[in-house]
Amino acid sequence: MSDSNQKPLFDLTPTEEQTLMRDTVRKFVQNELKAKVRAADEAAEAPAGFYEKVQELGFNMVAIPEAMGGFGAARSPVGNALIAEDLAYGDLSLALGAMSTLSFVNTVIDFGSEAQQQKYLPAFAEEAFRPAALALMEPGLHANPAQPQTRAVREGSEYVLRGDKTMVPLGESAEHLIVSATVEGEGVCAFIIDRGTAGVTAEREKFMGLRPLALAHVKLQDVRVPAAQKLGEGEKAFDLQRVLSLGRIGLAALTTGTCNAVLDYVKDYCNERVAFGEPITNRQSVAFMIANIAIELDGLRLMTYRAASRAEQGLPFEREAYLAKLQATDYGMQIGTDGVQLLGGHGFIRDHMVELYYRNLRAIGVLEGAMCV
Repeated sequence: MSDSNQKPLFDLTPTEEQTLMRDTVRKFVQNELKAKVRAADEAAEAPAGFYEKVQELGFNMVAIPEAMGGFGAARSPVGNALIAEDLAYGDLSLALGAMSTLSFVNTVIDFGSEAQQQKYLPAFAEEAFRPAALALMEPGLHANPAQPQTRAVREGSEYVLRGDKTMVPLGESAEHLIVSATVEGEGVCAFIIDRGTAGVTAEREKFMGLRPLALAHVKLQDVRVPAAQKLGEGEKAFDLQRVLSLGRIGLAALTTGTCNAVLDYVKDYCNERVAFGEPITNRQSVAFMIANIAIELDGLRLMTYRAASRAEQGLPFEREAYLAKLQATDYGMQIGTDGVQLLGGHGFIRDHMVELYYRNLRAIGVLEGAMCV
């Protein structure tokens, strides 16, 4: 005899807290973001006051301990993935910018010492938005974020860093960066570098997509960092693979949100577009292409949620995160391409959002370690 009160074995229903946050983020996207996306892309900068309004949403401070001014909630990769998905429904580039500071906070919470958390986290619980970012990617055809070519050498009570980082979100304005580097005898380490540190220069890069994000190339020339700025000591040893895997979940979530926007856009357009006396969705070639977008989108969403859920439960999740990112890279670009194709000639002009979605989705294949949910 079955127990009617037994908890379902498989349940994707968001918690009450997640539902409230999603409602808040979706209202923000609808009221503050969607109407400004095109202008932001044209101007190649975020709308005025955008990040300050992001700070008002409060998700940057959810996991910061109450003693440091935050809400003191448990770290939630699932909750953060849902936020990334909903923000990216409005715009992938601005969503990544909004999640960049959260990525810094998450990494300090995961690997920072008590002293480092006391030094940095309280500022992110204040009303003012504080830009910060991960700087893990490097230029070069064969660059691998898991094996950074940036080097750090111990000299007394300091480390000296030399190297280059690329595609750093908010890199020019960031108050703090977490930089990965290889240290002889210690392996891959991460260092917190503050704005204004001698030897650090940041120059904006230009790409076909993510135009409002202000991605930067950061050069490290004999940058001296106190040993106290190195993340990961004792039981909190820095784990670059974990950071990269959490980043893959985040990128898959961003892709999910943007692909959902593509699907909604092409459904409305194709249902309203009349050719030869009937909506073009009456043509099987059109209907099947839209159906395929929906199928692959649902698959991507489930893979992303599975990886995030395993991370939240403390289970191994690297494989699931990799597969979700692989799905996002392959089918994100395919969905973006199909979105343009479904609009025919209109897909090529900037009057419609699909070309912007397409350009942003192309970035998923080259971003690695840009965020951490």
